[in-house]
This record gives sequence, structure tokens and C-alpha cells, in this order.
Amino acid sequence: MSSLLGAGYESSDDDTTSSAPQTQAPVPSATKIVAAPEVNTEDQAHMQMMLANTSSTALTYNATYDDLSRPSQGPANPFKATGGAHGLKRKNVPTGYAEEAAISEATFTAQHRTFQSLGYTRNPTQPEQFVGNLAHAAQFGGRDVIQMKPSKAVSAALRSKRQRKGDPSIVEGEGAYLGPWAKYQSDDHYYDERAVDGDEAEGDRELASDEEYVYEDEDELDAAQAPPSHIPPPMDKLATDYQDDSTTAETTEFHGREQFDYQGRTYMHIPQDLDIDLRREPGSTKNFIPKKLIHTWRSHTKAITSLRFFPRSGHLLLSAAADGQAKIWDAYHSRELLRTFSGHSKAITDTDFHPTGTTFLTASYDRQIKLWDTEYGKCVGRFSTGKTPHVVRFNPAPELAHEFLAGMSDKKIVQFDTRSGALVQEYDHHLAAINTITFVDDNRRFISTSDDKSLRAWEYGIPVPIKFIAEPYMFALTRAAPHPNGRYVAFQSGDNQIVVYGATDKFRQNRKKSFRGHNNAGYGIDIRCSPDGQFLASGDSAGYVCFWDWKTGKMYHKILAGGKEGGATTCLDWHPQETSKVVTGGLDGIIRYWD
Repeated sequence: MSSLLGAGYESSDDDTTSSAPQTQAPVPSATKIVAAPEVNTEDQAHMQMMLANTSSTALTYNATYDDLSRPSQGPANPFKATGGAHGLKRKNVPTGYAEEAAISEATFTAQHRTFQSLGYTRNPTQPEQFVGNLAHAAQFGGRDVIQMKPSKAVSAALRSKRQRKGDPSIVEGEGAYLGPWAKYQSDDHYYDERAVDGDEAEGDRELASDEEYVYEDEDELDAAQAPPSHIPPPMDKLATDYQDDSTTAETTEFHGREQFDYQGRTYMHIPQDLDIDLRREPGSTKNFIPKKLIHTWRSHTKAITSLRFFPRSGHLLLSAAADGQAKIWDAYHSRELLRTFSGHSKAITDTDFHPTGTTFLTASYDRQIKLWDTEYGKCVGRFSTGKTPHVVRFNPAPELAHEFLAGMSDKKIVQFDTRSGALVQEYDHHLAAINTITFVDDNRRFISTSDDKSLRAWEYGIPVPIKFIAEPYMFALTRAAPHPNGRYVAFQSGDNQIVVYGATDKFRQNRKKSFRGHNNAGYGIDIRCSPDGQFLASGDSAGYVCFWDWKTGKMYHKILAGGKEGGATTCLDWHPQETSKVVTGGLDGIIRYWD
């Protein structure tokens, strides 16, 4: 306190006495008094850097450019890639970093083929250097496969093994023109070509179109000058003829026990000794869905392509298969094979009975349409346009029953007259192969579908469509079946459903009727309506036969008709008189009869 109060102040305590003499301290000349608090004058940013959390990934201060541009200090990371310019770059390929380089596709292809053929290629980063087999690179001078050309000796040796091109004025026989089709022979055969002109060095003169180099050994000179015996004879004209092969002879064979009965009648006679009247109007009785297999026919060696009951009575069954044969079967009595019709060299695509049943048509991949006599098996007509027929249909009208339509692979529908064999009309508005032809409106019109995913309606005899339907959601319609009431036609669509179109003037789609639940994609599978119009039946790619109710569209029943070995059921037909009999056939070549 004495230092603050000064030397001239004493204690005010009267009781205090001092026995010692008092001495006076010196007084300073000036006194400094600081009343402000202590302030830290150091850089706060550096203080935050010093106090920053080392585990934090975010900066809590604004770093200066000088701090950010300082060189890295401290020991190097032993796990970090070093060396080269790509040490700090991330991988863009599984094995590291690949630098992009500008190189044309042609150059890359040439270098790639060179490496595959010769074992070397140029270094992309240093084009003057090579990688791979350096010995081959030195041997071939670093040339790529584009620059490699065979020497004259190699070219001459190759040309010497080729036949003479021949004289263009000769079509057949010795010296016939071969041109670019001249063949190359083995090393021990040479052809005697025209001698090279002696005034010009061999290899220096340009060869004419019918000249080639020949290198012959002296020991083989005589053999080379002799006419070569190993040259095949000129091809027969029939071998190069691209016209339809109609030379297949038509034959028939009767297989039944007896061709005539005791009254001299053939199998064309409708039997009267049955418990059912086969002469009544089809569809006059109520139909039911078949449940069991009652008979099996086995004679075809390949897939069944068509099944047709005899018109109205149904006492005969016509079958056709990919083996090129058509067969007539007895649907009653002993159910035996009656007759085989042979006359096609390839698979039969479609068949159709004449409305009276006396004749029937067969269409085949051999581009022939043939008309057969049902009773005696004679071929009474042949028709062809040079294209493959996919579908054939007789005109059901009695006054026009001598004419039929054929849908061809060349987008045309052709109309033939069976009496004269002449082509009388063409309908050529489709854009792809024809799939179906269906007569509607009392046989005055017909509907056709095609692989162009369209539907067209025509007046019979007029080659201009009266209705054209092609929607973006439509699929190709591969098979058709008219309803017995004549107002609708059901079509097998390629999207695993059956669609229905009207058969009247407007030809509109009935969207309320759609039958689903089966698989038919990839196959041309038949569909049929029952004679009374109550049910709709269709095959299936898994070997089933599906039955729907026509009014409700509900699937009633499904039976496995493809056998244990499987295979699609592609053909079926409903008996016109029986209440619940259906015949089916498929890829296994077996015909099954259901009731």
C-alpha cells in the first residue's frame, strides 16, 4: 500500500507506536496505470488451424491462396502410385488407366488384322516402333496386311490352278463360258491355258479376260497338254432351270378292303346304316365339348398340315401332311385308310373340298395347285403361277363353284377357273404373303388377311378392296373360321388371342369377343366353330385343344392332344353332323379322333 499511497502517508492508528526511528522513502517522478483487459494479438486463422480437429473432413476457416499453393511436405505415401503422368489419375479400366488416342477405325482395323495374321503391329504411342514379333516386322518391312500384296510368282501359281474362263459365245459343251465361276483345282492338276506371247516377258504383259499364267513341269508337260479328264461335264439344262418342277407324276393307291360294295357303290356313298342321319342340315343338333380319345390314325410320316371333313355329311376325312401326300379316311365303320393321293414333291400347305365333295384341291410348297378326283384319285387339273400357294378356297356359291381363290407368297390372290385352267383375276393390294381367305355375305364377298398385319374385304371378281383395316396394335392374322350364323369371322392372331370381326358391310372388330388362354405365337394353328355356333375350338403350341363359349368368351375345357412326346396341335376340324366329335393333328404326324 505504501507504493500506491506515497511516502507522505502514515497509518492512522493512534495506538501504534514505533520504538525505532522512521526513515523516509524516495517518491517516483511518474506512475503508469493500464485499465484495459489483456488482448491476444496473434492471427486467429492460424490459431484455428492449430486447434482444428484432425478427424474432421470440413474446413472451419477460409484458407488463403498461399496456403493452398504450398508444396506438399512430410514423408511420401508408400501406397500411392508414383511415376509417370498417370500416377495420380483414377482407373478407367480394370487394369489401370488407359489414355485416349485419336485413331481412325480403318487404321485400327488394319493394325489389328496385322497383329492377328503376322504377329506384330505398330506402337500407338510411338508409331515408328513395333510391338509383338519383331523378327516378322523386320522380315516384312513393317508393312500391314493392307500393304501386303502377293508377288507375281505367287499370283501366277494361284492362277495356274484355275479353269479357263471359256468362250462367251458357247453356252454348253466343251469350251463353254465359265467366267468368274471357273473353279480352282488341286496342286497336281493344271490347265492348258493360252501360251504367253514370247516377245513380252512373262508377267509384264497384261492378261486378257480369258488368259491365265501357267507354270508346268517338264515331266507333266504331256499330261498338261492332254484334254483334262477331271473337268465335270456341262450341267443339264434342267439343273439350271428355275421354273417350277411339275414333272412329279401323280399316283393314287386304294387301301380299303373293297372299292365297291354289293351295289357297285364306292366310299363316296353316304352310309345309311348308322344311328345318325348324315343327310340332315349341319348345325341342327346341339353340340358338346369332347372329353375322350376314341380313335387314332397313323400313316403320315411327317407333320399334319390340313384336316377336312367331307362337306355336309362328314363320313370321310381328308388329311394332308408335310410328306407331300393326301389321304382319305373312313370316319365310320372300320375307320380304315381308303386312298392315298401322291403328286407333290414338297409339303402340302392347304386343302379344300369342292362344295359337292366330288373333287378337292391341294396346294404345296412345290408351287403347284392340283385338283383331284375324290372317288378315283385321278389328278384332273394343275395350276401354278410360279409362286408358293399358302391357302386355297373354292367359291361356295353353286353357280361359281368351278372357280377358286389361291393366296400366294408374292402378295397376290389369284382366281382360277377349273374348267379352262385359266387365270381369270388377280387381287394384288396386300404387301406380304397371304394367310387366309374367307367367303362372307352369301359368298358375294371375301375377307383376306396377310403377313402385312392387315385385313382387306373384297367384292368377288373386283380387284379393288372395299374395306382396309390396319391398326398399329394388330398382329398378323394366320387362320380364320366363319361363324355358322354368317355375321362374324374369328381370326387367330399372332399375340396369343382370337379376335372377331363382323362379316357385314362395316367389317368392324367386335371388341367384346376376345378369346385368350392359349399359345399360338410362331405357328399357324387352325380354329373352328362348332356347327351350332355355341363353341370355338383352337389348337395350341403346347399340344392342347382349347374350347371357349362363343357368347361369354370363357374357356370351358382344355384337352392334351399332342401326346406324351409333346408337339403343337396345328390342325383340327369339327364334325358337321356329330354332337361332340373333333379330329386333331399336329407335328407328330398322328391324327386323333375325340368324342
